[in-house]
Amino acid sequence: MKKSIKKQLTTIMSVLMALAMSFALVACSKNEVKEEVAQAVEEVKDAVEEVKEAAAEVKEEVKEEVTEAVEEVVKDVKGSDAEATVVGEGAVQFAFEVVDAEGNTTLFTVNTDKATVGEALLDVNLIEGEDSEYGLYVKKVNGITADFDVDQTYWAFYVDGEYAMTGVDSTEVVAGSTYSFKVEK
Repeated sequence: MKKSIKKQLTTIMSVLMALAMSFALVACSKNEVKEEVAQAVEEVKDAVEEVKEAAAEVKEEVKEEVTEAVEEVVKDVKGSDAEATVVGEGAVQFAFEVVDAEGNTTLFTVNTDKATVGEALLDVNLIEGEDSEYGLYVKKVNGITADFDVDQTYWAFYVDGEYAMTGVDSTEVVAGSTYSFKVEK
C-alpha cells in the first residue's frame, strides 16, 4: 500500500516536472503551452485522486489492525472466552476494564471520537463523578459506586496496567490502549 502512495507521489512529481519543462520551451506557441498545461493539470488531478483512494484504503487497514489489537487485549485481560460489550461510536477504539470490590471484571470496547478517556467514558455513561480542583473525581463506574467519604474505597485509574499519572479527564485517548477502573481501599 505504501508503495502505491509512493508511486502516486512519483507520478505527481513527474507531471510537475513536465509542466515546468513545458514553460521552458520558448519555441512552443501559447496554444500548445495551454494544452500541455491543461493536460498536466488533469494528470495531477488524477494522481491526487488516486493518492486519496490509497490513503483511504490505508486508513481502513489501520482501523482493522487496531480493532484486532483491542480484541487481543480483551482476550488477554479475561481469557479467550471473554466478550466485551461494544459501546459508543467513532473512529478510535480502546479497551475499558471495570474491576469491582469483589474482583469481578467487566470488559468494554469503546468506540469514540472524543479527545480524552474521561470524555469518551462520560459520553457512553460508563462513569459519573464530581468536578474538583484536581479534575473529575470519579465516584461511579458502570453503575457501581465507590466513595471514599462513605466506605474508604475509591476508583483507581490505570492505563495499560499501570497506575495512571493523570486523571481520566486529562488522559488522551490512544487507540488500542487499555484503560481500567478498579475499586481500591
